[in-house]
Amino acid sequence: MTTEVRSLREFKMPDVGEGLTEAEILSWYVKPGDTVTDGQVVCEVETAKAAVELPIPFTGVVEQLFFPEGATVDVGTVIISVAVAGAAGAPAPAAPAAAPAPAAVAAEAAEPERREVLVGYGPRTGGSQRRARRTTAAVPAPAVAPAPVAVQTAAAVPVPVVAVPVAVPAPAEAVAVTGDRPLAKPPVRKLAKDLGIDLRAVTPSGPDGVITRDDLHAHAAAAVAPAPAAAPVGAEAVEPAVAAPAVEPGTGDVRVPIKGVRKATAQAMVASAFTAPHVTEFVQVDVTRTMKFVRRLKESGELGRDVRVSPLLLVAKALLTAIRRNPGINAQWDEAAQEIVIKGRVNLGIAAATPRGLIVPNIKDAGSKTLSGLAVSLGELIDTARQGRTAPGDMQGGTVTITNVGVFGVDSGTPILNPGEAAILAFGAVRELPWVHKGKVVPRQVTTLALSFDHRLVDGELGSRVLADIAGILEHPKRLITWG
Repeated sequence: MTTEVRSLREFKMPDVGEGLTEAEILSWYVKPGDTVTDGQVVCEVETAKAAVELPIPFTGVVEQLFFPEGATVDVGTVIISVAVAGAAGAPAPAAPAAAPAPAAVAAEAAEPERREVLVGYGPRTGGSQRRARRTTAAVPAPAVAPAPVAVQTAAAVPVPVVAVPVAVPAPAEAVAVTGDRPLAKPPVRKLAKDLGIDLRAVTPSGPDGVITRDDLHAHAAAAVAPAPAAAPVGAEAVEPAVAAPAVEPGTGDVRVPIKGVRKATAQAMVASAFTAPHVTEFVQVDVTRTMKFVRRLKESGELGRDVRVSPLLLVAKALLTAIRRNPGINAQWDEAAQEIVIKGRVNLGIAAATPRGLIVPNIKDAGSKTLSGLAVSLGELIDTARQGRTAPGDMQGGTVTITNVGVFGVDSGTPILNPGEAAILAFGAVRELPWVHKGKVVPRQVTTLALSFDHRLVDGELGSRVLADIAGILEHPKRLITWG
C-alpha cells in the first residue's frame, strides 16, 4: 500500500539580530489552503526600525495563520504553520512510532540548516517569488494545537500532490484586490488606517484605479481642513508623518496605540535627552548665493539629467566639508571605556517624517562622495523613505544628522540628538527678509541654522567653529570648490 507523508513545519517571527523583540503584522499575502514555495513572501511586518517582508523557507500548503493583521508578535513566536508533503510509494509502516524515516523526511534532514531571516538580512537559496493577494482577506483559524507528524494512508486521508505552476511573480508592492475592496498598496492601506479613512470613500488617481498616498492626503484635507499653504522656498518635500487620526471638535477622545517606529522613537528620544547634555547654537545666514547656485545646477544639469538638486543638498555638502575641517564633531561617547571615539567615516543621517513615524536613514561614508554622488544618494534615500521601504540596515551606524524643519515652514528649533551621535543640524525655512548687504538694506534669501551637540564630546569652541564653517559655505558656496 502506498503512503503519503505529511509533516507540519512552523515559521517563527525572525530575529534580525539588532535588539528588536517584537513586530506588528501589517498584511498577510496567503491564507489557509494556499500553496507556498521556498522563498515566497507570505507577509509584511513592521518592526521598530522598518517595514519588511518575510519569505517562507519551505514549500507546502498553509495550515494555519496564528495571528491576524495588526497583531504585535514577539520574536521567536510561531506565526504560520505549513503542511509539507513527502513522497508516495513506500509501504505503509505498522505504526507511526516504529516507522523508519521516510525518504522525503530523510532528504529534508540532509539539507543544510537554514536560518530564517528577514528580507535583506543574509543569503538564502532559491529565487524569491511573491504571489498576488487572494480575493478574500486571510482569517486565522481557531487556535488549535497542531497535530504531530503522522503517516496516513492515501485511501484514508488523501494528500494531493499538486504541481506548483510557474507563475509570473507579482511586483514588490502588489496591489491588494479583495473582492470589491478598493485597490491600494499595503503602505497606503496602513496610512488610511492611521488616518481613519475608509478607502471606499476615496477617489483614486493611480493607474487602473489604484488609490495613492496623494489621494488619501487630498481626501483628508478636503474633509477636515482647507489645503495647507505652499511649502516655503527651498523646502525639500518629505511626506509628513501622521501623528493621529483626525478628530472632530466636540467628539470623544481618540486613543492611538504607541508601537512600532513611534514606540522606538519615543524611547530613543527620552534616552538621548536624559543621557547626553545638549547644547544648541543658532545662526542666521544669507543664502541668496546658495539659492542661485541651486538654480544654476538645476538648469545646467551638470550633476546629471535625472539628479534632484535642492538647498538640502548644499546644506549636506557644507556640513560634510565642515566636518572634514573639524573631525572632532563626528564622534561618539564610549561610556564603558570612558573614551571619545572619533569616527573615520561620516554616515550622514537625514531625519524623515513618514506615515509610520520619524526615521533617520543615513548615507554611508557620505564624506567621500562628490556633490553629484551625494545628490544621487540623497534622492534615493528620500524616495525610499517616502515609499516606506527603508531597510533597517540603512538606519544603523549614523554619526551625524540633518533635520529639515524648513519643509514645514518652521524657522528653527532645538533638535534632540539621534542616540549615539554627537551632533544634529536643523535647517530652517528659507525666507525673503530685509538684510544689510554691501551697506544697504535689501531683500535677501535668509535661513536659520541650529546645531545641537553633546557637550561631553563637543565644547562650545568646536561647536561654534563647525556652525560658522557651515554658515560661511552657504553664504559663499564657491567655498565648496576651494574647501570641498
